Order: sequence, then C-alpha cells, then structure tokens
Amino acid sequence: MEPWLSGTYSDLPPVARAVIHALELAREDVETRCATLTDDALNARPADLAPVAFHLRHMVRSLDRLLTYAEGEPLSPGQLAGLQTELDPGATRAEVFREFREGIAAAARRVRGMAAADLEQPRVVGRKALPTTVGGLLVHCADHTQRHTGQALTTAKIVLAGGSGEHAVSTPPATQNQQLPEG
Repeated sequence: MEPWLSGTYSDLPPVARAVIHALELAREDVETRCATLTDDALNARPADLAPVAFHLRHMVRSLDRLLTYAEGEPLSPGQLAGLQTELDPGATRAEVFREFREGIAAAARRVRGMAAADLEQPRVVGRKALPTTVGGLLVHCADHTQRHTGQALTTAKIVLAGGSGEHAVSTPPATQNQQLPEG
C-alpha cells in the first residue's frame, strides 16, 4: 500500500504529511528496485543517461538545499560543493545508500519541524533570489523527489535488462521496512 493511503502522520497538516509520504514512497521504491544493483550498475550510463547513483545523491542533496531555502537560510559552502559532485563516477553501493537513507530521514525530520509554518511565507531560491513560498518549496520537495525516483527506477530497469554488463545484481542488503522518524 502506498504511504499516502496508510493513514500515517495524521498528526501533521496535509502539506507536511504529503511531503513525508512522498519521501517515504521514494525510499520504499528505491529500496525495493535499486538496492540490489552492484557498484558498476549504480554508476552505469546506458544511452548516456544519468546513473542511478546520481539520482539518489541528487534527491537527498536537493532536499537538503530546498529545505534550507524553506527555512529561510542561505546554502552553505558544503551544500554548494556537494552539488558539484552529484554526477561523480565511482560511487559505491554502501556510500550511496547510506547517504540516501540518512538524507531521506533528515528531510522527513525537517519537514516535520516545519509542519506548523506559514506556507505563504515568502522565500527565495538561488543566487538570483527567485521568489517562492515555504509551501511552494515543500511541494517542490515532494515533486522533485518523485521525479528523480522515477528516473532512477527507469535507469535501473534498463541496466538490469542488460544495459551495463554482466554483474548488475548482487545480494540484497537488509531491507529497512520502517517508517521515517517522526521527531
């Protein structure tokens, strides 16, 4: 059952609940469909597509940046540096999935922390200070995460169909069938 149909997070207002459900769905989909990919498969670029490793890094690093803007803060030098390395080759499954799991959990905690925020409060994004709102940023967190989840799953499917060599699948890691932290 998809997280939004599970009745969870009923203590949260609808926007925060929807964002956390989108994050939870992304985590479940990635764990189910990408966790058995080998290091080579995670870094494969069939038809010059961005690799699965990129999408997983980009999802959580973008969440971090978007939530920083939603909190009304500027990006740190570390966040800007991370942006430059999302497409770096040679990622290992262990490091990519650790960053992904930790990033999704951290984002869920931050969204929960903003549950009572005024969604109409103005915010700006990027060096050009493009105008938006807290609500706009939260909704984009869900949209953007789901978009890249779909791209990661599609690339994984292509790789598993033979698009990247003979060792595309390995022994699955222990699954984490748990809900995202609530606090």
